[in-house]
Amino acid sequence: MKVQPLIHQCPVCTHALHVTKLECNQCATIIENKFSLSKFARLTKEQLHFIEVFLLSRGNIKEVEKALGISYPTVRTKLNDVIASLGYKEEPEEIDDKKSIITELETGEITVEQALERLKNKEEK
Repeated sequence: MKVQPLIHQCPVCTHALHVTKLECNQCATIIENKFSLSKFARLTKEQLHFIEVFLLSRGNIKEVEKALGISYPTVRTKLNDVIASLGYKEEPEEIDDKKSIITELETGEITVEQALERLKNKEEK
């Protein structure tokens, strides 16, 4: 039997899903209840891959840049996205400046539309 990856969001209404049944593949024991999931269950495959690379690099951003082929600002953005997805509030620290947005655009890490939106948001602040 092929095991499917766990999803945490309803594909119909996008609200959070919860686990109600656990089953042992060995003895067929079934336990039913409402179970909570780890915060990490909320992360996308891409975010989990980023965390794996980040941990294997022992948090060394230069190593993460090399392993993923992305720029420093993109590493910081991805890290902040993971932190936000885990439910933590971001510090009001200014992460992206105009130069880093342009660099990400030049390297193809973001689209023109994303760059324009981020630049527009910066000017509104």
